[in-house]
Amino acid sequence: MQIIITDIQWLLLLLLALVFALMAAVILAKPVLRYFINRVNDDALSKLLTDKYEQNLAELLPSLQRFSVLNLIELSLRAETGKAIGRPLGSPKQLLGYDNLLFTPKQMTKFSLPENAKVDLSVTLGPNATKPLTIQIPLMIGGMAYGLALSEEAKLALAKASKTVQTATNSGEGPFLPEEPLVAGKFILQIGRWSWGGRTDQEIATADMLEVQMGQGADMGTSRIEAKDLEGRARILGGLAPGEPAIALPAPPGVQTPEDWPAFMQNLRQRANGIPIGLKLMATDRLEEELAVAVNLGFDAVILDGSDGGSHATVPIKQDDLGVPNIYTLVRAKRYLEGTQISLVVAGRFFTPGQCLKALALGADAIYLGTIPLLALAHNQVTKVAPWEPPTTLVYYNSPTKTQLNIGQAATSVANVLTAMVAEMEETMQALGKASLKELSPDDLVALDATTARITGVKLEVHSAKMQ
Repeated sequence: MQIIITDIQWLLLLLLALVFALMAAVILAKPVLRYFINRVNDDALSKLLTDKYEQNLAELLPSLQRFSVLNLIELSLRAETGKAIGRPLGSPKQLLGYDNLLFTPKQMTKFSLPENAKVDLSVTLGPNATKPLTIQIPLMIGGMAYGLALSEEAKLALAKASKTVQTATNSGEGPFLPEEPLVAGKFILQIGRWSWGGRTDQEIATADMLEVQMGQGADMGTSRIEAKDLEGRARILGGLAPGEPAIALPAPPGVQTPEDWPAFMQNLRQRANGIPIGLKLMATDRLEEELAVAVNLGFDAVILDGSDGGSHATVPIKQDDLGVPNIYTLVRAKRYLEGTQISLVVAGRFFTPGQCLKALALGADAIYLGTIPLLALAHNQVTKVAPWEPPTTLVYYNSPTKTQLNIGQAATSVANVLTAMVAEMEETMQALGKASLKELSPDDLVALDATTARITGVKLEVHSAKMQ
């Protein structure tokens, strides 16, 4: 009898054969894979344990005990180009900060506030100015430059977030982006050390405060940005000719020598039309000398940016080896400015609500945040660039993926971060029995080590004192 196999039967037989083949592959794959892994592992281990040291991968291990993988990568980047490298987001060095300070609430002699108690976290900067700047929370979005660092999309998202949480955002030292103040809450305009840094009267008219930028935590002095690295709209807004590099100046336009400061400030005061004028400095041990000049020139606020702050694409030596952390200068600045109406703002490596609240207890009027809002911009959007690019490629001016940033979503993420941080600060204030930032003081803190106690003037925790 002849057996006739139909097309469907042939297909079923083929599928059955494929199933058996896959089962056989699975059964065989494990021992085969294990065999090859063992061979590679045995060969690598043999070389590691028997090759001469100078031919052995372990040669790097002693060196990596003395310097980090990051040092090795940066060494390679220098070897590749022979040029100074730009490291984003600041130094990796762990310097003295606020972590060895703790709040010490009273429990029996002063009760905490009830859960529904209102806590006043509002801040007024430059109270002596005709038009002081008032914000509802003590956290502000720091200066991140359009063009020199961030994209238009990122700057607008930060500005929108500042309006949502009723705080201020800072222009940074880049070219003026005209849409930014239109969507911002309060807008702080930097008078920068670039050819466009003097700003026009029209640009100044959009600001709620001016900030003369002489240095920042991870950078000061001159620098150069080649024309190819600043193309497009930022070049046009900065007034640069095609092919012209952007070169930072030692001081804002109009200040050639220190003797020019009084005339410069008199002119800027007239142009400011009553809004406060702040001075931004890198925190250094020459603090009192710098503050004396600031007081004599009539600045309404001083901004101290610690050396542990971040900055976009500055050379590692500036990030690692210039200035001091802001905790070293905060208390000294507060002491020097006692009796004046000059506001004090600090910045540099503030990542948690606790760090911010401790700085406020030590005398800061407000805190600038940079890295926190910067990273928050890309929250829930990192899949657009991951895994091949870092999240920040969504926000940098020179990135081809910057237009993929959803501005509204990014603004919401930044606002949520700031709102959550403030909520934690409010809850801690309630635990301390404090209804206003004005009630917060160094007496609410205790230091866990002698160095932090000496620098901040905060009392040393008794047990720690006995052990030391």
